Order: sequence, then C-alpha cells, then structure tokens
Amino acid sequence: MNSGTQGLKLTYLSACLASVLIHHSVAADEQNASQSVAQDKAIETLSIVGSRQAYQGNFSPLETPQSELKINSEALANAGAIDLNQALDLSASVARQNNFGGLWNSFALRGFVGDENLPSNYLVNGFNAGRGFGGSRDLSGIESVEVLKGPRAALFGRGEPGGTVNLVTKRPTFDTQGEIKLSAGSYDTYRADVDYTTPLTDDVAVRLVGFYEDAGSFRDTVKSQKEGFSPSIAWEISEQSTLVYELEYAHQEVPFDRGVIAIDNKLGVVPQSRFLGEPADGPIETDTLGHQVEFHHDFDDNWSVLLGANYRDTSLEGFATETGFAGVVDDEINRFRRYREYDAEYQVFRAELSGNLTLAGLEHRLIIGLDSDKFENDQFALRDRTTEQYINVFNPVYSDAGELANDFSTQIDRLETQESLGVFIQDQISLTDKLDVRIGARFDDYQQTLNNRSSDSRSKQEETRVSPQFGIVYEASDSLSVYATYGENFRPLSGTDSNGDGFEPNQSTSAEAGIKFTLNDGALFGTVAVFKVEQENLLVVDDPTTFTFAAIGEAESQGVEIDINGEIADGLTLWASYAYVDAKTKNAFFDGNFGYTIEAGTDLLNVPEQQLSLQLVQLLELDGKALEIGGGLVYVDKRNGYFGTDFTLPSYTTARAFVAYDITESIALRAEVDNLFDRDYYTNSFADVWVQPGTPRSFRVSASYQF
Repeated sequence: MNSGTQGLKLTYLSACLASVLIHHSVAADEQNASQSVAQDKAIETLSIVGSRQAYQGNFSPLETPQSELKINSEALANAGAIDLNQALDLSASVARQNNFGGLWNSFALRGFVGDENLPSNYLVNGFNAGRGFGGSRDLSGIESVEVLKGPRAALFGRGEPGGTVNLVTKRPTFDTQGEIKLSAGSYDTYRADVDYTTPLTDDVAVRLVGFYEDAGSFRDTVKSQKEGFSPSIAWEISEQSTLVYELEYAHQEVPFDRGVIAIDNKLGVVPQSRFLGEPADGPIETDTLGHQVEFHHDFDDNWSVLLGANYRDTSLEGFATETGFAGVVDDEINRFRRYREYDAEYQVFRAELSGNLTLAGLEHRLIIGLDSDKFENDQFALRDRTTEQYINVFNPVYSDAGELANDFSTQIDRLETQESLGVFIQDQISLTDKLDVRIGARFDDYQQTLNNRSSDSRSKQEETRVSPQFGIVYEASDSLSVYATYGENFRPLSGTDSNGDGFEPNQSTSAEAGIKFTLNDGALFGTVAVFKVEQENLLVVDDPTTFTFAAIGEAESQGVEIDINGEIADGLTLWASYAYVDAKTKNAFFDGNFGYTIEAGTDLLNVPEQQLSLQLVQLLELDGKALEIGGGLVYVDKRNGYFGTDFTLPSYTTARAFVAYDITESIALRAEVDNLFDRDYYTNSFADVWVQPGTPRSFRVSASYQF
C-alpha cells in the first residue's frame, strides 16, 4: 500500500470531530395506539433540518421547477441500503453501470453516464466528491440521498447531463444520543455500526460515526473487508453563525471481479458463482481521506452567507487478472493481468450569498456565488500480455502467487489536472402569488493540463462556458403545481486523442415539464415529469492499446418519470418510483474498444427502457411495542449489454421483505431477506465477458442498542 496508509490509520484512531445543527421533533394528534407508536419511533430518529444545503436555496418542493427525489434515512433503512448502489435502486431514473470490478459507483441518470473510465461524480453536501478512487461509497455517515434530476449546471457547474446525486451527511444534534448496531448475514457477512452525538459545551457538539465490515460472497474465493470513520464537530459561534468541520476516512480491500461470461450470447451456462480471475492477485486496496469545512452566517431574517472548503485524497492500488474479449474456445478463455496505482486529489472552495428582496414590486429570491475546484487524476498501470493465461471456464484451476504472469509493460502513466473557476446567479421571481419564474446562469473558466509521462508529452487547453437555465412554476393550489424548465450543461472530458491533445467538454441541453402534488393532507408527495436530454462530443475509445480516445459521439434521451412517496393510511407508507427512458445514439461512429461501428439509434449501454422500484411498510403494535413489516420489489427491463452487438441483459424482478421489532425502548431486532424468490439476474455489463451477476437469496439479521 502507499505511504499515506499509516497517516490514514493515525487519523482513523485519533480524530474526534462532528458537525451541526438541530434535530426536529415530530408532533401529531394521537388517533390510535398504532399511530402513537409511529410518533415515538419518529422522535427517536435523528433528523437534521437546520443546515441549508449549498446551491439549493430556500424553496418548498411545490415551488421548485425541477424534479427531485429525496431518499431519507427511513426509506434507506426500509430498503436495507448500506451502500450507494442500493440507495439509488430506489430511484427508477437511475440505472446501474459498469462498476469497474466492484471498485466504484457508476450509474446513469436519465440514461446518461459520465466517463466510463472514472467513477460517476456525486456531491457530498454540495461538494464534488465522487470522482476519486476511494471505492464504492458506504452509507454509514449519510443521512439522506438526493437525486436532483435535470439540468443543474447553472448552479453546480460541471456535471452529468441527466442530473446530480447529492449525499447529505449525518451531523450532530445538541442532545446526547447514540446507537450501536451489529449485523450478520449470508455468505459470512458481519458488520458493526456506531453512531454517537453529544454536546461538549453549550456551543459545541460532536458526532462520531463509524463502521467495520468483513464479508464473504456468493462469488467463489471473493471476500472483502471495509472500515470507515466519519466524525464531525459543530460550533455555534453565535445565534447567527455556525462553523462545521467533517472528516471522512475509509479503507477497503476488495478483489477485482469482472463477473461472469456469456457463451454464444447465452447467460447461465457458467455458474453465477464462478470467479475467472486469480485469487492469488489478492485484493485491490482503496483509501479515502477527506476534510470539509463550512461556515454559515445569517445577516438577518432574509440574507445569509455560506462559505465552504473541501479536500479529498483517494487512492487505488493492486493486481488483477481479467478475462479478454476473444470469447471461449475449447472451454477456455484468454486473460490478461494488470497492476494499477491510481491517486486523485480534489480541492473545492465555494462562497454563496442568498436572500430575498423586493424590486419593482416583485419578490426576488436570489442565490449568488462563486466556486473553484482543482482535480488531479494520477494514473499508472502496467499490463501483462503473456499468452499462457487461459483458464477453463467449467473447471477452473487457479495459480499460485509465484505462477502469475509478470511480463509487464506500461499501459498508462499520466497526470491530468483540471482547474476551474465558476461564478453563478439564480433569481426566482414571484410574478404573482401563484406564478414564479426562475432565471439563472453560470460562467466557468476551465483549464486542463495533461502530462503523458509515457510519451514525455504535455498539452494544455483552456475553455470558457456559460450555462443558462430557465424555469417556470405555477402553484395551482396548496397541493398542486405545474412547472417547466430548460438548461444547458457541460462536463470536462478526461484523456487524450491520438496526438496527445485533450478535448473540448461534453455539451448537453435538457428540457423538462411536470406536475407536483400532495395527497392525504400533505402526507403523500408525488411528481410526474417528462424530459428530453441531448448531448454531443461524447468520448469513445480510439485505440485501446494506447488508451487514447475520440470525441465523436452524439446521443439523446427522453422519457417519463413518476415518483410517489409518503403515508397512504395510518401507519402504512408507500415508496414508488417508475421511469420510462428511451436513450439512444444519434450518429454512427467507430468504437475502437471492440472494433465495431456503432450505428445511429443504438440503445445506450445498461439503460433499461422501463424500471420500477416499489416498497410498502406497515407499522403495527405488538405487546405495546412497535412492529414494522415491509417489503418491496425492483423491476429492471432488458438492456443493451455490449455495444455493437445484439447481446442483451435479460429483464429481472427481485423482491425483498423485512420485519423489525422493538423489544424494549432501547433494543430492537431486525430480520430481512433479499431476492426473496432466489431469481438469477444480472445488474450490468461492459461486454459479454464482463457481466455482473446479482446476489442470490440472502438473509441478514441485526440488533441495535440506542442510548
């Protein structure tokens, strides 16, 4: 492991820090015993409502002219979600993508994914945080997950065309509360979680969140180990000012696993458990160390300022043996071995002023600010092309460590630096009591430097971009609004062309219209939206041997989304998310990755036309204690599994169920089963030899102690 590991360990053992603000109490009239139990459970839940999220302003859902799905801690717990992939399954607008052998999060939002050679970007409290190499994101320190759909570049800047995912972290309250949770599950999976918040003084509070997981797998020889620590501290300097510091540490050891293969376009010929790498390669190790500071000050009841800075250092290192693309011949498949050492540093600063004013008789809600960021992507990779690396797919014989191929040559050795400065303004103007318009724009000055150490070449390019947005929302009543919005977006492209030069950013436009509504006296909230996104300057592989690219692709996505969640009857909650997405290429282009011409109208990779996530939870009472029974399903339509071919991943439906019971006021038990009917399914692929199988039926039991 690299020399920073010892520093990470010291940070993990010595840090004692946390963040801000208040918890809210839930009050409602008592109607029956079951509803009383529901209220008691809500009061016990740590909920953070006092800290304002950057870039988002102070708008209610009905007056926001964009579709948003906020997955709170209750929905995450009901879904049994412990990592970001599981959380995003709750949004039908999000489709799983190639996860780089299980080492990072990759997803498409409204049909579009970012760079296939980098993790999908996401935000943490408004800070860019997803582009590094810190492994798949655990939800241990996360309070909620926000799926912010549609064009967001006018505020957030550089990002994905389909929308943005923002993670809201757990922050301390000024009441002493804590929870210890122990879990055990199928395939020798064991996990411990700790969450503790307390005030140190009348003005300072801390929160300590951590986890440790040791897991086997249904995949032969594949085991993993993960740990993380997310402490934070909040200082209420005055009634108007708050300072927050948060630390993120994580370490993961996960074998590189490209999944299973299809033979003659048929899946299931090789068992889903079959691992075709080399166990002797050992795990890939990833590390994350992040720091985040925020200062919030209210000048008065209308105006406030938010200042923030973020530094995140991530790394990935290890060996992996991967199947090649030649297919199975005489029951054997060719393989190659690689060594990777990736490092990334991300630095972000932002300043934002927001408030209300009346001008020319109209109310204006303004957000004005600037931000700057610097992303350093340092990649070094070796590749062995020894011919004697075949393995029998039906009767694999693994090698000892000393027998592994070591005829390495350099495949990648480069440092890419992206720096940008952005200035943005958004004004939502109330033309009447019911009609608002939103106007915004962002100016970005962007610079990219590429240092190709392999060829001893260096290139530099500079770009400026203006990203506008326009929106309108009409509140027809206290429970119904209609809206429409338009925005433009850009995303920088990593890598170089055959001449060693960088690329102009990917450019996209997005239009959206929809309705938002509340039912059941506001207890149930829903959104119905239609959208269309177009983008150009998509990156495709030009030469896989030199790892160069060409920006020649165009694509479009259009569809319909329906999101409904909340209480539909006393103690009965519903979570429903449906999406129809038609995402295709617009032009024909040659993809050097596989040597195929991709025709115009080809479905984008791993994007289902239809997807559904459904969950129902009933709160009951047993012997005067809370009893929860719930279940749900995820349906994913068939998908293109291999660009340039007719290989498709079959559709699937998985179901889950759980029961949770409060034995005492402090002790609770929970049992859950995933893939209830033990279906064979496949979540994503990159080609017919890199297909990720889903987990068979699995069980998990957990016990928690609250204090």
